[in-house]
Amino acid sequence: MRFKGLDLNLLVVFDALMETRSVTRAAERIGLTQPATSAALRRLRDYFHDEIVVAVGKRMHPTPFAEGLHPQIQLALRGVERAITTPTAFDPTTSTRRFRIVSSDYIMVAVLVPLIERFAVTAPGVRVEIIQPTEQAVSELESGKADLLVTPEPFLAAWHPHEILFEEEQVVVGWAENPVLKRGLTEEDFYAAGHVTVAFGATRTPAFADSTLSRMGRERLVEVTVSSFASAPWFIEGTARLAVLHERLVRQIARRFNLAWAPMPFPFPKMHEMMQFHESRADDAGLNWLRQQMREVAAEAA
Repeated sequence: MRFKGLDLNLLVVFDALMETRSVTRAAERIGLTQPATSAALRRLRDYFHDEIVVAVGKRMHPTPFAEGLHPQIQLALRGVERAITTPTAFDPTTSTRRFRIVSSDYIMVAVLVPLIERFAVTAPGVRVEIIQPTEQAVSELESGKADLLVTPEPFLAAWHPHEILFEEEQVVVGWAENPVLKRGLTEEDFYAAGHVTVAFGATRTPAFADSTLSRMGRERLVEVTVSSFASAPWFIEGTARLAVLHERLVRQIARRFNLAWAPMPFPFPKMHEMMQFHESRADDAGLNWLRQQMREVAAEAA
């Protein structure tokens, strides 16, 4: 089938070449012979008047033009894939669908662990893949590599639908033997202590609590920065350090660590944890079911 003079099958070859950076591996991925894949690459080069990929040593590297084109081609292919594979109805009792969810380890503990326990009974064939958040999270949603993004409200993409999953209090957590927690935490205690903070991805994006505290203008002594919420307790237990974490998460980790927690010693906003999905998926029955399940589990854990 041709569209504006282009054989649309070549787009599948283009995507495979960009993902594998190899004619041989691209051929294996899409089920073509290596000569047929090489011929397809020549046709792509002729159509776009660009080399698409070039050999540098033993590796193939995309051209700047191909790098810029790839996200658009991915989005188109994922849209076609969804259109031809997503049934009009969704039956969780028989479905074998795999959902890809971008979420922090906090959401994994607070919502996804009990969610998957529920699926063992109600949706035994459904699978869930959990992707750690990075600065590429919105791109994962755009390209169709992720079905759902779960994130605090400030980190949403403005141009896609979203809804609240739950509200969450932030609490101060420390070692259970920490005297400042035993006697009652004050604001001065809070700022006098060393802190553990959480930041994500290569750009070190701070977690909701840490970014909110930064905007409040008073500096803390940050002694340790970790890349996941679950890492924080290891740097708190047995020390005088404090961290500001989500109450639901703290209730879970306190079962495994000798920790205590206290309310924030000054006014602090609640976090709105949101779910976001691509606008093209608004009528996806399976995704609508998944979001409803997550809302129910979150409400039960409140």
